[in-house]
Amino acid sequence: MSDGAVLHVRGRVLVGPEDVRDELWVVDGKVTFVRPLVAGDVRTVTGWVLPGLVDAHCHVGLDAHGAVDAATSEKQALTDRDAGTLLIRDAGSAADTRWIDDRADLPRIIRAGRHIARTRCYIRNYAHEIEPGDLAAYVRAEARRGDGWVKLVGDWIDRDRGDLAACWPGDALAEAIAAAHEEGARVTAHCFAAESLPDLLAAGIDCVEHATGLTEELIPVFAERGVAIVPTLVNIATFPGLAAGGEAKFPAWSAHMRRLHARRYDTVGAAHDAGIPVYVGTDAGGSLAHGLVAEEVAELVKAGLTPAEALSAASWGAREWLGRPGLEEGASADFVVYDEDPRADVRVLADPRVVVLRGRPVG
Repeated sequence: MSDGAVLHVRGRVLVGPEDVRDELWVVDGKVTFVRPLVAGDVRTVTGWVLPGLVDAHCHVGLDAHGAVDAATSEKQALTDRDAGTLLIRDAGSAADTRWIDDRADLPRIIRAGRHIARTRCYIRNYAHEIEPGDLAAYVRAEARRGDGWVKLVGDWIDRDRGDLAACWPGDALAEAIAAAHEEGARVTAHCFAAESLPDLLAAGIDCVEHATGLTEELIPVFAERGVAIVPTLVNIATFPGLAAGGEAKFPAWSAHMRRLHARRYDTVGAAHDAGIPVYVGTDAGGSLAHGLVAEEVAELVKAGLTPAEALSAASWGAREWLGRPGLEEGASADFVVYDEDPRADVRVLADPRVVVLRGRPVG
């Protein structure tokens, strides 16, 4: 498609769950629903159209050992893009990926800066590893470096205890989250267990990643306060393997991880039924491959969300939550075209026919 070409998309344009249009046009990289006066080339595409998908928990620039080079980061971003993910909330990365913003062919990234963890309480080479007295200062610094988010590690295995344990005292969390909010940033936290959640809630946390420790007592509090969760069910699927690997040394932790895995769908379903906002995230970039957004949407359907609700968690609703436009007049033309209606079967997401980013077909 040349710079002067116009893209005409016909079929069923899913502007929202119930807002379906017959066509849209892409002119100068922007969406319009008004037929333009066409003087140049016109390319026509037909199919079912969704706003560019969102992976709200992804790590471009990381692998299992820490930061990766630019070539590897590029490959990760391209894999996500070709799967239809055009907006990423990078939930913590030790790599500097700002150069991606200058690439029109790579997804847009909303960064949470670098993870902030308690000393020796997270994956090596990933995080700032600090003690509670420094938490607020590090949170403030990452709030200024990021794109409106900060990522904490809320709990991790305590080797003396042999099980998951909360990483931070409540007073340190309260001071740190207040500092982030003063900087205009929201705070999210990695949390597997229930123990870390009450202090995070009391401190004003905005979102929780994984959230496998949600309980009947905590779910209403999350719902009342509008605290979102990003379950990363494709990551939770790895818990049995992790448990098997740690069985000999940490049997209590292994049993705990198996319990969290066994009730994962019930946990997410109960959270959703209670009104907790649920969004799609894959946790790609550590030990998980990129490009898994379609699998995560399907996992949410298994947990009890309707197909339309699961799609919203990866498109309309997720974009609104992150403050980014969807298929709106004058918005950047970032969308994905499918051969069939994804509302009828979310597995359609695994096979995008055309991916359009910044008004250009890519991939």
